[in-house]
Amino acid sequence: GHFSRLAYLDLSHSVFSGRVPQSLANLSFLTDLRLDNCALYGEFPTTIFYLPNLQHLSIGDNQDITGHLPELYSSSSLEYLSLRQTSFFGELPASIGNFNSLSFLDLGNCNFSGSIPPSISNLTHLNFLDLPDNTFTGHIPSSLSNLTQLTYLGLSNNHLEGSIPISFSELKNAEFLDFSENRLSGMVELDVFLKLKNLSALMLSSNNLYVLTKTSSNDTLPQFHTLALGSCSLSKFPVFLKNQSNLIWLDLRGNNFQGLIPKWMYNVSVEALRALFLDGNFLTAFEQIPAVLPWRIVEYLTLGGNMLQGALPIPAPSTKQISPLICNVSSLEELLLFDNNLSGTLPHCLGNFSSSLSVFDLSGNNFYGPITKTWPKGSSLRMIDLSQNQLQGQLPKSLANCTMLEYLHVGTNQINDTFPFWLGTLPQLKLLVLRSNEFYGVIRNPETNHTFPMLRIIDISHNHFSGNLPSGYFQHWIAMKTVESTAQLTFMQASFSGEGWDSQFSYSVTITNRGKELNYYMIQDTLSAVDLSSNRFEGKIPEDIGNLKALHLLNLSNNALTGQIPPSLGSMTELESLDLSRNKLYGEIPPKLTELNFLAFVNVSHNSLVGPIPRGRQFDTFQNGSYEGNSGLCGNPLSNKCENVNSSPHPPSTFKENQGSNSAFEFDWKVVAMGYACGLVVGVFIGQIVGMHTRLFFF
Repeated sequence: GHFSRLAYLDLSHSVFSGRVPQSLANLSFLTDLRLDNCALYGEFPTTIFYLPNLQHLSIGDNQDITGHLPELYSSSSLEYLSLRQTSFFGELPASIGNFNSLSFLDLGNCNFSGSIPPSISNLTHLNFLDLPDNTFTGHIPSSLSNLTQLTYLGLSNNHLEGSIPISFSELKNAEFLDFSENRLSGMVELDVFLKLKNLSALMLSSNNLYVLTKTSSNDTLPQFHTLALGSCSLSKFPVFLKNQSNLIWLDLRGNNFQGLIPKWMYNVSVEALRALFLDGNFLTAFEQIPAVLPWRIVEYLTLGGNMLQGALPIPAPSTKQISPLICNVSSLEELLLFDNNLSGTLPHCLGNFSSSLSVFDLSGNNFYGPITKTWPKGSSLRMIDLSQNQLQGQLPKSLANCTMLEYLHVGTNQINDTFPFWLGTLPQLKLLVLRSNEFYGVIRNPETNHTFPMLRIIDISHNHFSGNLPSGYFQHWIAMKTVESTAQLTFMQASFSGEGWDSQFSYSVTITNRGKELNYYMIQDTLSAVDLSSNRFEGKIPEDIGNLKALHLLNLSNNALTGQIPPSLGSMTELESLDLSRNKLYGEIPPKLTELNFLAFVNVSHNSLVGPIPRGRQFDTFQNGSYEGNSGLCGNPLSNKCENVNSSPHPPSTFKENQGSNSAFEFDWKVVAMGYACGLVVGVFIGQIVGMHTRLFFF
């Protein structure tokens, strides 16, 4: 602050931390202040905005800096202003129009709210205006069409309503327009934008728009590299796409396309197209099979959620297999064909894609036969989902070569194998789902002390595993032992980027939670769940299961477990759902469980438990259904009073000997319909949608 004649100060991308000093406002000669991507925090001094000679101010990528844009009562010399990815908040002042020298304004990914002030149209020198990822409301000011120098306009992921002003046809210099992920509605004549000859990127997806176009393939049109028309109520493929040769990203998902994919689509940007999204329509087949696979360098291809019944590409609707032509593609990074009617065996070449392929989802089809056997070393695969098919045989051990794999889901098939202990060598595996197959046998203790080190979610329910619970694994699931405190929510996902675009694919999974199957269509990074239910496990619940302190869901129901409930479960401080129902457990419910502040669901029904039900905290919210089928239990919420009940902790000699009409251990294994009141729901789970199978994509 004592460098009174300092004109230029750049500390960006440095290790400086702390608050921005108020003394910077004394540097009256300062023209350029750059503090991007440091570790700065606290409130930004508003007096810096009033520096008389300041032309460039950028403090982006400092998420812990807060502040607001001040009222400006006279003209400003500021030409460049970036507050991107900070915690600036509040409404934009009407006096923002006094920043009349601005040519660059980036307020993306902040906490701004309210309406976009019409006075922003006074910034006639603007060529870059980016306001995405805030909570702006109201209508888009039609006066923005006065910004005729504008080349870049980003308004995505806000709460904007109403229509897109037709006057935007006056933005003759526009190259990039993004209105996606708002609440915009009404009819949009696409031809208005097609007259902007410099336009190369147009995003209208994820609104309530009804898009019309009358433009033919013969008209002179701009050449797009990015075109996002998802969820725009299109019923026919826009014919102007025939003349597009530079498209890199084409998003047509969630429209009303029906029937065949026209053969002229094969020639759309055949040498450039890297991402094509057609999922969520009503497509049944490709019109005609070409001599070679189209879109030769495509990296991301999504056709999920359609009614495809044929090959890829499909010669006729009567064929129901993936064509061997797909083996000719060498650059594919994302292949999504989930929720179609595809069948047949999996192509032998799928493993060969693993050097480029990162996300691979064929779930919800009718594929049968064995899983491709060869998965070579050097794989880039991070996600494999083959669930909800009719696949048979064994899991190929070559999957252990996929060392970047984070997500493996083969649930609801007919796989007949023992527990794949060899997957424990995968250093990044976070989610493993084997549920509803024909897996069998004893899960033996691991041979090494470093097995499944990153595993957070494991579901092996509804199989034929037997023997004792795998206590050896409980000791080595390191990621489930440590409770992580994070400043913001992060999710399990694969990220991609290319020239002019980026994308994240969010993993999703169905988990039994609180007695219901819930679809988590975004999985928080810290979510931990163990589901070993509906197998043939026996013996005691090991004490060391209590070391899994980061666990949120534990389901051991529908087995033949014996012994007492270990008090160590009370050490699982993050636990929200505990299901031990339909086993052969005896003794009392440990009072230590009342220390679990996040516990929202307990089910210990249909065991041989005795004694008083613990009281206090979350246990005061659980209803009868949590305890039924344990005639030795007493106390609220049951009608049994504790003075009338034998609370011996010892097991009955046999269940048959104790099934008389007066026995305290009468045990009924009949299937009952259960309804639960979940009580106070406290915890970290988000994105729970019952009965919906979906995928989210972000642009």
